[in-house]
Amino acid sequence: MIDQRRRGFLKGVLGAGVAGFALGSGIVPLRVEAATAPDASDWPQKAFRTPGVDETISELYGMEATESDQITMDLPTIAQNGAVVPVTVETALPNVTSIALLVAKNPNALAAYFDIPDGTLPFVSNRLKMAETTDVVAVVISDGKAYKATQNVKVTVGGCGG
Repeated sequence: MIDQRRRGFLKGVLGAGVAGFALGSGIVPLRVEAATAPDASDWPQKAFRTPGVDETISELYGMEATESDQITMDLPTIAQNGAVVPVTVETALPNVTSIALLVAKNPNALAAYFDIPDGTLPFVSNRLKMAETTDVVAVVISDGKAYKATQNVKVTVGGCGG
């Protein structure tokens, strides 16, 4: 029979070996870099409080957006739960710097805003909340110009499909 002290010693040595391997191989980082919060002045506060799609685009970007077939939106045409409507947006447009998601009939149209850093694929995914059937608009800034794509989403009451 193995002595209990010996068993405890072996468990400790084995645990220390696993921890040493994990730290040494990089599985567990030795140091975590502190994340820095973005400057609050960069946040488009007024745009998030603006009703209406065209007004919000103007407030956010200072220009009108033109329709583009190079923006792909993936979201349901019928949402049985308007509280959680998944949406994915991607584009083939070059030099994308920003993607915004707007819900036309929400009290504040701007639902999400993403800065797209250089070298990043222009792809975003989010969940939107909407109380009624409405258009969802994706706005993409490419080469300093605004482009948009629109898709209607029918929200059913109580998830009954009606």
